[in-house]
Amino acid sequence: MVLESVLCPDCQSADVVKHGQSAAGKQRYKCRNPDCRRSTFVQAYSYRGYLPEVKYQITEMALNGSGIRDTSQVLGISPTTGIEELKKVSSPEAG
Repeated sequence: MVLESVLCPDCQSADVVKHGQSAAGKQRYKCRNPDCRRSTFVQAYSYRGYLPEVKYQITEMALNGSGIRDTSQVLGISPTTGIEELKKVSSPEAG
C-alpha cells in the first residue's frame, strides 16, 4: 500500500484532512493551517474552469482584448464561468 501525501495548493502545508466528496465524486480535502486562505480543495478537478491556471488565463485574455466567447472556446470552459471569474477579479472586495 502506497501513501500519497497531500499538500495544500496555497500554503503547501501537509496539515490536510479528508473533507467529504464533491458532486462529481472527487475526494475533497480541508487545510487545517489557520493562516491559509483556502479552506477546501480537490486534487484533481474534473472541470477545467476550476483550475487556477485557467482562472489566470481568463483574466489575461480579457486584458488583451479577447471576448468572453473567444476565451471560453479557446480554454474549453463555459462563458458563464468566464464572466463570473471576471466579476470576482473586478470587484473591490476581491482584494
